[in-house]
Amino acid sequence: MENNAITKNLGNELKKSIENAKSIDIIVSFLMESGVKLILNDLKKAIKKGVKIRILTGNYLNITQPQALYLLFEKDIDLRFYKNPNHSFHPKAYIFHNGNDSEIYIGSSNLSKGALTNSIEWNYHFKKSENNKDFNHFEDTFNDLFENKSIKVTDEVLREYSKNWVKPKFQKIPKTKKIEPNGTQIEALYELNKTRMEGFDKALVVAATGTGKTYLAAFDSKDYNKILFVAHREEIIKQAQKSFNTVSPDKTSGFFYSKLKETDKDIIFALVQTLGRKQNLENFKKDEFDYIIIDEFHHAVANNYKNILDYFTPKFLLGLTATPERLDNKDVFALCDYNNVYEIRLKEAINKGFLSPFRYYGIYDDTIDYSQISLRNGKYDEKDLEEKLMINKRAELVLNHYLKYNFNKTIAFCASRNHAEYMAEYFLKHNIPAAAVYSGEQSEYTENRKKAIDKLKNNELNVLFTVDMFNEGVDIPAIDSVFFLRPTESPTIFLQQLGRGLRIAENKKYLTVLDFIGNYKKANLVPFLLSDNYNNYTTKTLLNENILEFEYPEDCYIDFDFKLIDLFKRQAKQELKVKDRIFLEYESVKETLNHRPTRMDLFLKMDENIITAMKRTSKLNLFRDYLSFLSDNDELNIEEKEFISTPAHDFLKTIEQTSMTKSYKMPILKAFYNDGDIKMAITDDDVYKSMKEFYEYKSNGVDMLKDNSSKDYQNWGKKKYLSLAKRNPIKFLNKTSGEFFIKKEGYALALSDDLKDYIHLESFIEHFKDIIEYRTISYYKSRYEEGIK
Repeated sequence: MENNAITKNLGNELKKSIENAKSIDIIVSFLMESGVKLILNDLKKAIKKGVKIRILTGNYLNITQPQALYLLFEKDIDLRFYKNPNHSFHPKAYIFHNGNDSEIYIGSSNLSKGALTNSIEWNYHFKKSENNKDFNHFEDTFNDLFENKSIKVTDEVLREYSKNWVKPKFQKIPKTKKIEPNGTQIEALYELNKTRMEGFDKALVVAATGTGKTYLAAFDSKDYNKILFVAHREEIIKQAQKSFNTVSPDKTSGFFYSKLKETDKDIIFALVQTLGRKQNLENFKKDEFDYIIIDEFHHAVANNYKNILDYFTPKFLLGLTATPERLDNKDVFALCDYNNVYEIRLKEAINKGFLSPFRYYGIYDDTIDYSQISLRNGKYDEKDLEEKLMINKRAELVLNHYLKYNFNKTIAFCASRNHAEYMAEYFLKHNIPAAAVYSGEQSEYTENRKKAIDKLKNNELNVLFTVDMFNEGVDIPAIDSVFFLRPTESPTIFLQQLGRGLRIAENKKYLTVLDFIGNYKKANLVPFLLSDNYNNYTTKTLLNENILEFEYPEDCYIDFDFKLIDLFKRQAKQELKVKDRIFLEYESVKETLNHRPTRMDLFLKMDENIITAMKRTSKLNLFRDYLSFLSDNDELNIEEKEFISTPAHDFLKTIEQTSMTKSYKMPILKAFYNDGDIKMAITDDDVYKSMKEFYEYKSNGVDMLKDNSSKDYQNWGKKKYLSLAKRNPIKFLNKTSGEFFIKKEGYALALSDDLKDYIHLESFIEHFKDIIEYRTISYYKSRYEEGIK
């Protein structure tokens, strides 16, 4: 190319230069997804030829899009941020080196589609041979900035940038008919590929409603041969089929639900209620599917889901959910061994422009005294609650607030079917087109779900009163208001129902939320839910900080009646001491399970905030000495009373408290446990068998892959496994707990004789097993949390 000015389609010129380059240096003030996609395939071809690529960009004002960085985030691209906060960063240059000569494009074009194609840009191109002095000046300046004034974009830097990125006001999310991953999907696809490379065979993706979870699954599973998609509603699997067919039109697809049981298609869309029956599972081989997707994964703790998860052995399992709230059910995280690879929660999705902002009004409701409503298993009795809610005084309060605004399409969430019907009747009597929508027997005030949605869309109805029918699987973007007419008891349900109204629609500026709040339990959780900070709920925060100044999503307005702020503070002051809260939570879990909880039960079902508070004081941490907790609260059985405060109790405490920076000790403990027939001593063969079985499970094998000394463990024989065991877990168990783990001739490791009278006791065996299971799953959790710091 001759030395010249370029004012049109720089992108085509860059493509030609990339094709001939031996190395490439790019410096731009910002990167956009659209621009990266324009030359990405060309860069990938260059990488395959061994071309070295360096890219320096800015992160000022969040203009650089995180998904653009994810697209470029490969081991063969050295990607960096300019890091001097005291200087503006506006260079735009593309430098190409090849065997014969080098060339540079310099001017006004950042890496965006507009700048490389049809925007008015001025750029100049020249070769090194034609202007050696100027070329060397630009090259030297680039090298100085890149080597001395930049920060390398690592996984940690990229995740942090993405988490905090807020879409600039002038940026619009492009609408395109082309089926390709959007911003969040690009990021999630990167993390899913990365987790598979690390050795995991299951993963959880947490993504707010409206960010494209189904399409993400379709893109990620595209290269697998046989795929299973499981959900719990017919609408979801039918909608999913359309998405998958769009992404993979060459694959055949079929359904497995009710009387329709197709088994010979590339992609099967199944209802869990049908597939989860054991006789139906036998229509498939255990390894039938290469890739399995479980939609709305927070339901996966139910029996039919567990039957599916226990039966199949896919190459990869993906769980999708918008709301796996730790305050409700940590079981969800445990099912994926805490391999939560990607999250985009409500706040982040709004900040990034994928969901509509909201205007939230917390309305003080003193028409009901919730302290007079009876409780069952820690929740309000439904019959008693609905009777208190179904009074004209409260319905009038709701109607008056409805009339204050000019709403067209409202979904109002009620406490029960009777409550929904009562509210629909009240609104109809006041000439507001409304209907109750729920499954089951219908009445004159109810409407079929599909017809109700159609009528709402067509403005034949203005308000739908429902219970939980619209929590999942419903897409009505034009909803302009959501009413909460029942107490917030579950973070999951609150966020699901809020999410119903957050879809972006034409001419929709924001969603209005009216929340009628009384003195119900956990009312003061609402500000934490709205600010996406519910896992950091503390009474201290409520007492000392202004909840109106929490970091709520961008462009969102939050207004609590001043009486509510007083109510929240009163509730915070009334909360029990940590010790009392721990026991009440224990009692609640016990009542829910209908049996005395194990450590695993408590770990999976206790309120996360109580666990966090408990762990701040080791004396209160029941996971460090569960037997003493049971003893203090008169919960021991007869057999346990025999070995409390004996060496058996001390031994259990030791393995409850032993440090675990990796999982190495667990297979040694499993070897002693020996499927319930506890051994007093274990041989080299026992150690080898247990280590091999333990690390064949992919979530455990990850620890081996991460260490250079063991990353080839899948090819190991007995000698290498024993070498690892003896220099690590066996050595440290003997060193730190030598009173119980002793050396014995002819054995790899032995238990102290002090334990021989207890190893056949059923209660001792059960505690031993429970501790191994709890320590393993809690290790997964701590490994995940350490990885996201």
